[in-house]
Amino acid sequence: MLHSKKIKLNDNNYLSTLLSNLALRMSVITIIGLLTACSSLPNPYDFGKIIPDNVQPVSASHELKDNELLDVSIILFDPGKLPDDEDDKRGLSNEIRNAEARYMPIHLKYTMQRSGYWGNVRVVPDESEGSELIVKGAIEESDGESIELKITVLDATNTIWFEKTYKEVVTMDERKRTEPEKEDNFQDLYNKISNDIIEHRQKFSINEIERIKQISDMRFAQFMAPDTFSHYLKKNKQGQYQLQRLPSADDPMIKRVQSIKARDELLIDTINNYYDIYYSDVWESYDNWRKYRSEEMQSMREIERKALTQKIIGAAAIIGAIALSASGNSEIRDRTGALRTVMLAGGTYSLVSGFKTSKETEINKEVIEELGGSFSMEVEPIEIDVKGKTMKLTGSAEQQYSKWRSLLKEIYKKETGFY
Repeated sequence: MLHSKKIKLNDNNYLSTLLSNLALRMSVITIIGLLTACSSLPNPYDFGKIIPDNVQPVSASHELKDNELLDVSIILFDPGKLPDDEDDKRGLSNEIRNAEARYMPIHLKYTMQRSGYWGNVRVVPDESEGSELIVKGAIEESDGESIELKITVLDATNTIWFEKTYKEVVTMDERKRTEPEKEDNFQDLYNKISNDIIEHRQKFSINEIERIKQISDMRFAQFMAPDTFSHYLKKNKQGQYQLQRLPSADDPMIKRVQSIKARDELLIDTINNYYDIYYSDVWESYDNWRKYRSEEMQSMREIERKALTQKIIGAAAIIGAIALSASGNSEIRDRTGALRTVMLAGGTYSLVSGFKTSKETEINKEVIEELGGSFSMEVEPIEIDVKGKTMKLTGSAEQQYSKWRSLLKEIYKKETGFY
């Protein structure tokens, strides 16, 4: 049989022990709770990587023939939006994000070119008729420490090969292994994208590759002269292009279109030269920005953890002292007077030190904000001869290409006499 123990209200020793233990437990619970908050500070290294380490690039085992090669158009990436949270946005800018929207497709171009599975791999300012294989990208996240890209791949038939999101968090070792055109901090991500496109390409027969090429040519012809070439293609219910027939090889109209397309590709090559120069110019600044921002963010997290820990210790000590002081027993207050004094003094010191340490993060914030630099892109004007008349394309590479596409039909009309 269990017997309850009677506690006398005047049992000072018992109450003293009970309240002291209660104060101690309150302090411990407070420390544990605040330490849990400390451990929740954001750190990209806490999360697993979707892209594994050391992704090896897939390369062709032999040189492929021309009829096996598709030309690739990588469209400038959608820069996306910066984070809403001010802390997450620290050190980021729309200027840098726009630079990344150019840099990333260019580096992907170099990665895909090395595989040997493709014909011409070009970066283009916008989607255009006549592309055989199109790669689109949207930047979901990019902060120097992690990248998340949404990639869509489709061919000239308007058939989507795949749409997939890739994410990688860079390691310290990967930051040390960088080389222009060959090794980026996030090379595993680029290799994975390239490998996935190759894997899908290998599902196609030579005849299917040829059909994609033919549809690409006819789509460009329709763009130039829709009335003349509209009946060569049709769209099915899924929006995919189907080839109805081909013009004869000696058709003067199609020969003229092919000539115009060749000039279009020459201009795209010129724009790609601009992009290559831009890539070389921006490489060092961008590489340093990612490196230093990561280092500053890591330092800031360590300072924040140190500051929070100091605040936790100080707060817990003060809470414990208050709990002891709040005891209704005068003997407990007398016996713990010295302890309460030490706890209050030490707790106050730790709390103040924690706030002083927090101030150190402001220095790191200023350093990060200054890392943006300038990532603008300026290119030389392009001069084009149209029936003896010199026309000049000015502005950025994207603006020049937009003006060029509007000139194509005018060039075709003047050279063929069809208006």
